[in-house]
Parts: sequence; C-alpha cells; structure tokens
Amino acid sequence: MVLFKSLASLLIPVLALLLQSARASPRPRGSPGTTTLKLTLRINSVETSNTTVAARARARALLQRSGNSSISAANYDGVYHSADVGVGNPPTYYTLLVDTGSSNTWIGASKSYQKTSTSEDTGGQFEITYGAPPDQRTVYGEEYSDTVTLDSDLIIEKQSIGVAANGATSGLPSSFDGIFGLGPVDLTEDVDDNAYQVPTVMDNLYAQKTINSEVLGMFFSPASSDDTTGELTFGGYDASKITGGVNYVPITSTSPSNAYWGIDQSISYGNTTILSKTAGIVDSGTP
Repeated sequence: MVLFKSLASLLIPVLALLLQSARASPRPRGSPGTTTLKLTLRINSVETSNTTVAARARARALLQRSGNSSISAANYDGVYHSADVGVGNPPTYYTLLVDTGSSNTWIGASKSYQKTSTSEDTGGQFEITYGAPPDQRTVYGEEYSDTVTLDSDLIIEKQSIGVAANGATSGLPSSFDGIFGLGPVDLTEDVDDNAYQVPTVMDNLYAQKTINSEVLGMFFSPASSDDTTGELTFGGYDASKITGGVNYVPITSTSPSNAYWGIDQSISYGNTTILSKTAGIVDSGTP
C-alpha cells in the first residue's frame, strides 16, 4: 500500500522480499535475536477495495506512458497478507494488513481499541493518505503509546499506535482491523502532529535490543485460497526458504521510489521483455 505524499504513479512488480537497514548484517532464522511469526494470506474475493483500484490505476498509468496496452479493469480478487498483533497488557489481538509500503501502525478499523494500564494517550493526532490520485483514502485518529506483542519473544514497550476514528477507515478490506506498517521511518514524517517522525515497530525492536539486526524477512507463496504457510522473520530471514545465496540490491536513486524500499527491476519471460528496467517498490500491502 503506497503512502501518498504528492508522488507519481508506481508499478509494484516485486513478489518476495528481504528488507534491512545498514545497522547490522542479516542473520538466518535460528540465530540469536531472530523470531519468526505466522503470515496469513487472505483472498478478498467478495469486495474490491479502494487499495486494489489504486494499484490498477498506477499500473495503467505506467503502461500507457511506456506505450504498452492498457490493463483490463476487471474485478480481480485482492490478495493481502495479515499478522495478528497484540496491543496492551494483557494484549488484545488485532488482525493487521502487513504493509511494507507504509510505516505507521494503526488499529480500530473493525475491532475497537481496548485500553489497559499500559495505554497512554500522547495527545497527538495522525492523518495518513494512501493510494494515488484519483483513487485515494485518508485514515485519521488519535495517537497512543502502548505495549505491542508480536510473540512471547517480541514485546515492544511504548510503541506509537494510531487509533482510527469511527468511519475513518473506508477502503480497508473488512477482514482487517488496521495496518502493520513496516516501511522506512522517513514515511512517518509529518503524519503525527505531535512528532516529526514516529519510530516504527522495527526501529523499536532494534532500539530495545529485542532483535540483533534491523532486518525483516518475508516469505509467502502463491495460493488460490486463504493460506497460513507464510512467515515474517524479525531480525533475520529463514534460510530454509531460500535456494542459493541471498542477493543484495541498493535502494533505487529514482524518485519517488527511493522514499520506500524501492529497487530497479526488469521483468522478462524467456527472450521476451515484459517490463523494461524501471523503479518500483517492495510493497506487500498492494494486491
């Protein structure tokens, strides 16, 4: 899911990912300081969200500029990935859309925020606009600080969490309670009126020494129905899911993709070039 900040249209061609900062070297799963969670793939066959429409609009715009034929506007099913994230102590678990294309984590779309002794109203307000013109949606609400539980080994103290206002989540598939933002921290700039930047879940896991490397590994496979075989590995990657070595590529220098986990990529099938080299973003939140 693309966080919109007056950005041009993008095409998202990437299917799998290993994201890392420059703070430390990635470690295979099983190394100290790595934990793997279940990642659920959800097929949204009933409803077509504004997110899906926005993704098609970006793809059509890019192909039209390149001279290729336009994309059909048929109602394709939306494919999303989710994780169950606990907020509060004791935690209430929320099903969140896993999104490497945005960086703020927020709840309140379907299940109401349950405050506990660890919940603290920061006094700040947040507002985030997703998608690209003309298909955009805005989420807004109050910013809280709370304990976030990803696993018994992955507990974050005083994580900033957005709590959406009633009716402020239009466009998110109804099976989700909010968004789990795993993009670069720079995308949180000016989102909260009480802070210049909001440390992300990954930032705080690393700062609180819960993980040894600020690295996220994400594994999933194609499926035609809901599937629970995916994985999110915090602090490293699952080497058993990789054939051969890990290849590293730099963040693209092309704007606006360089504001995200953006890379340069071409796509070919045999000797046929499907997409010439272009910049895109590793975005798990856009179907």
